[in-house]
Amino acid sequence: MLPAGSPLSAWLEWLETLHPEEIELGLERVRAVLERLDLTLPEHILLIAGTNGKGSSVAMASALLSAAGYRVGAYTSPHIVDYNERVAVATDSDVGARLAGDKEIIAAFEKIEAARNGVPLTYFEYGTLAAFVVFAAAELDVWILEVGMGGRLDATNVVDPTGVLITNVALDHCDWLGDDVETIAAEKAGVMRAGVPVVFGADDAPEAIIAHANATGAQLLLRGRDFSSKGVPRPGLAGDVQRDNAAAVLALLDAAGLGKATEEALVASVLPTVTLAARGQRAELDGVEWLLDVAHNPAAAEVLARTLGDGARGGKTIAVIAALGDKDIEGLVGPLDAHVDLWIAVTADSHRAIPAGELARRIANACNRHCLVAATLDEALTEARREANEGGRVLVTGSFYIVGPVLQQLGLYSRPQS
Repeated sequence: MLPAGSPLSAWLEWLETLHPEEIELGLERVRAVLERLDLTLPEHILLIAGTNGKGSSVAMASALLSAAGYRVGAYTSPHIVDYNERVAVATDSDVGARLAGDKEIIAAFEKIEAARNGVPLTYFEYGTLAAFVVFAAAELDVWILEVGMGGRLDATNVVDPTGVLITNVALDHCDWLGDDVETIAAEKAGVMRAGVPVVFGADDAPEAIIAHANATGAQLLLRGRDFSSKGVPRPGLAGDVQRDNAAAVLALLDAAGLGKATEEALVASVLPTVTLAARGQRAELDGVEWLLDVAHNPAAAEVLARTLGDGARGGKTIAVIAALGDKDIEGLVGPLDAHVDLWIAVTADSHRAIPAGELARRIANACNRHCLVAATLDEALTEARREANEGGRVLVTGSFYIVGPVLQQLGLYSRPQS
């Protein structure tokens, strides 16, 4: 354990050294430590799984439940700038959600360290348990947990949910989950439980989702059969897909016995106010429009491409992109290329990042045209501003590890209260 009084930054650096692998799927280690923590779980636990739209769905569910008077904890990952973003607590509907403070998170880390007795935990597993400790201390009514990867073996799946949403299934994290939709769907289906409602938020549910629901006895609710987007107010989040996400969230809350949060008047007043940083976020600075979106897989890129097409401007669109090594770069840039006049590649701030030169080579091959290489993020943004000129647009995308730093550099990041 770190010395008493160590700051949160020191704890986070230390956590990265605890386990030889950044990702190790499995529940045995997490379950063993959770049992030792002996936490009191809430009446309602909602798991939000899927490939895309999880963060948006958590934001909408949290806002609706809080407005309805429930005391809510929301756990998400990764963070954009501050680690505290991962752990949000809403205990007063008039105030809204606040981020857990450094002292709360450190106290949770200390409690876990005292309980784990040498059990190796990854950074994500440690953080997941810390969120549980913070939420349990706050004596909340509902925990909303965003599943980090897959579902079956993800650390969040160590607790039994009372309601589940699987937003959609697409190709991502293929090195870990499989290289086809049905295999990935089977992993995500692992969050199902007998008798527990499971909402599938997209059209055409994979066979693996339907088969696993039948095998486990989960109560599967399907779009088009059990719910629809008709009449759902447009959320404040960017993109037409967010109305579909909202419909799935409402179906989840109803099925999970939280119908007070789906009353028509409340939904109409709350959904249009829900926003989330780095998801289709726009800003106008010195005559240039900036569009920031953490899309990092082909399905998310398709949605982002529609946003680009709907908001076309007279000037050029310059795309600044960085990505991690496990991403389908060709699938990511393909849908976007028709809307981009110039690509600029930069290395993301992560040891898992694709080097800018390699990223540029792959983009150039996929798009059959030149892609600039920037040595630093400052250089990339300076070149993007120059090329866009007044009336143009700069898209920043590909990873949380580039969008977060750009939000800070542009002065667009506002840390929620803690």
